[in-house]
Amino acid sequence: MVRKLLIANRGEIARRIERTCRKMGIATVAVYSEADAGAPHVREADEAVFIGPSPVAQSYLKMDVVVQAALQTGADGVHPGYGLLSENANFAELCTQAGLTFVGPRAAAMAAMGSKVEARQLMAQAGVPVIPGSLGAVSDVLEAAAVAKSLTYPVLLKASYGGGGIGMQVMHNEDELTKAFASNQNRAQAYFGNGEMLIEKQLATPRHIEVQVLFDGYGEGVYLWERECSIQRRHQKIIEEAPSPFVDETLRQLMGETALRAARAVGYSNAGTVEFLVDENQEFYFLEMNTRLQVEHPVTELITGLDLVEWQLRLADGEHLPWRQADVHLQGHALECRIYAEDPERMLPSPGTITGLVLPEGPGIRNDVGVEVGFKVTPFYDPMIGKLIVHGHTRAESLKKMQHALAGYEISGIRSNLSLLQSIVASEAFATGNLSTDFLDRWIFNRKG
Repeated sequence: MVRKLLIANRGEIARRIERTCRKMGIATVAVYSEADAGAPHVREADEAVFIGPSPVAQSYLKMDVVVQAALQTGADGVHPGYGLLSENANFAELCTQAGLTFVGPRAAAMAAMGSKVEARQLMAQAGVPVIPGSLGAVSDVLEAAAVAKSLTYPVLLKASYGGGGIGMQVMHNEDELTKAFASNQNRAQAYFGNGEMLIEKQLATPRHIEVQVLFDGYGEGVYLWERECSIQRRHQKIIEEAPSPFVDETLRQLMGETALRAARAVGYSNAGTVEFLVDENQEFYFLEMNTRLQVEHPVTELITGLDLVEWQLRLADGEHLPWRQADVHLQGHALECRIYAEDPERMLPSPGTITGLVLPEGPGIRNDVGVEVGFKVTPFYDPMIGKLIVHGHTRAESLKKMQHALAGYEISGIRSNLSLLQSIVASEAFATGNLSTDFLDRWIFNRKG
């Protein structure tokens, strides 16, 4: 087992990993930039190493600097968290070459799923349903237009190596595609170092449903039920729940077994998530695989009773999975709201110093936060400052608990999206489970087009 773990991340996920390490008796090493010098994740670690200026490109994304920090402190493992270097196959390989245990999948599996083009091709070969579209990257706008015409509009233009909605845009006609292709390609090149683009058919009011999987290094895997992640803004999730109110037992088993097949196709090990888009007829299509821990992993933890970070560490250490699928039980219902430092109307980051913070407490309420009073939210990083998670026996119970918890959540000194989250969970559409990826436009902002 890893004795000392360097956490190559920051904020609430770094604190989350530290919490499990304390429980397991594993020493922790934090890394921090200039902006994070006084951050809670730094203070709560056993050791901390300064790695550079505030911009991520000069600190948290400096692979050689992060690996050197692990070596100089005597760490024997690295956990990448999510975001930043978490899905960088080169970083995983660099850690392995340095003799460090990388807490995640093998670099080859990460590389295969890191490209949406390669992932689509692999999944199609494995018999996993994929959204109709270009199996390979489109070389230019003329090829993109030809593919889009064959699919019929609307279509989704997306960056092959993208994430978080960057380089992704719905196109309703050829004129829109022609005008937007180059700008999306340039954004993808700037953010991800690769401008490859692909075209997919845009499904009408789809649901975004994903399946958490765990695989050991011996080919054994289980799925830990599904999460509904349809409540999104600009292709980024803001509310997640488990299980999905849309999925029945037949679909649950089918999606779970398909997720396992997808992971086996790349020789996957450790924790991962297979994401699907699901239409109103319960037909589902592979979207992508996230080769890391997900932001929304707490809802899965609450309905299974498992600590996913602990199992990441155990699997990275070579342990066998101790259970089979029939041993994994679903317990109740969980909801998660992402709390962002942002203007809820314009959905733009709202940096500033937090002058007051009151977190709701009570049975079945969990707070994963990366900030405290006096913490300065800067423009250098993602504006998510924490997550509010609740668990109940039923969806109705967890929804009522979330409404109550959001009402008691207070942040001052910055703007937040609390009012938007309160509007969503108070809506009739959410209460009835009438969810889709365009939920905000249809039911909150009344842009039903």
